[in-house]
Amino acid sequence: MSSTPNLTPITKIEKKNLMELLVNGKRIDGRGLTEYRPFTIEKNVIEKANGSAQIKLGKTKVMVGIKVEVGEPFSDTPDEGVLMVSAELVPLASPTFEPGPPDENAIELARVVDRGLRESKVLDLKKLCIKEGEKVFIVFVDIYVLDYDGNLIDASAMAALTALLTAKIKSYEVKNGELIYKNEFTPLPIQNYPIPITFVKINDALLVDPSIEEERVMDARLTLTIDKDGKLCAIQKGGLKELTLNEIEKAVNIAIEKASENRNKILEALNWEEQKR
Repeated sequence: MSSTPNLTPITKIEKKNLMELLVNGKRIDGRGLTEYRPFTIEKNVIEKANGSAQIKLGKTKVMVGIKVEVGEPFSDTPDEGVLMVSAELVPLASPTFEPGPPDENAIELARVVDRGLRESKVLDLKKLCIKEGEKVFIVFVDIYVLDYDGNLIDASAMAALTALLTAKIKSYEVKNGELIYKNEFTPLPIQNYPIPITFVKINDALLVDPSIEEERVMDARLTLTIDKDGKLCAIQKGGLKELTLNEIEKAVNIAIEKASENRNKILEALNWEEQKR
């Protein structure tokens, strides 16, 4: 499976132009090989959600809503809350998206975002336990792709992190096994700020934040998720061709730098100055 949706083939002229530019270290939109498209962040875009955000990365637009409900824990983690991620490729976002249940691209997108959040331990799930083995908070992260112009993974994961950072639940206490809410709100127990950096390989070139045209001709895709301490916490390979060890090492070094830049943009947008790393 691949979280890059099926795309219409690029024309021979477009491909030739793209390849000629890459030989000179240039891209069709004028960016450098390791340069992200500008992205904007909006928070609290869904009124009834516990938290929400929308990110526009170039022309790719993704909205994420957070819903928190009470439910049962998993049997192997009775003292931890639950994090669940889903993704929907809205048909209006691309001619290749179809209505109906999530296809393999939506499922893979959700899994990649989920892995980055989970492996970084973005939430202190133990603090979401109400009564061990019986009641916990379940945090639903719902991703909606509204406009697709390349690099869904990074846009979706950054929107998910932003939405989690804005999310709040009612304060509560437990008396005689019953959950009693208070008239105040508290943020989710965030403890990490994972940022994915996605590359595509085209011939021998590694490009960050691929556009839709670059995804159409890519040989391979690599997503590296970096946590707040600059550590690699998740990796996902896509595409048919291989990456060399030197290419992966180069990508990791670039990802650490770019993740710090993107993380700071998100935290600055939310006025979380004290959390910047």
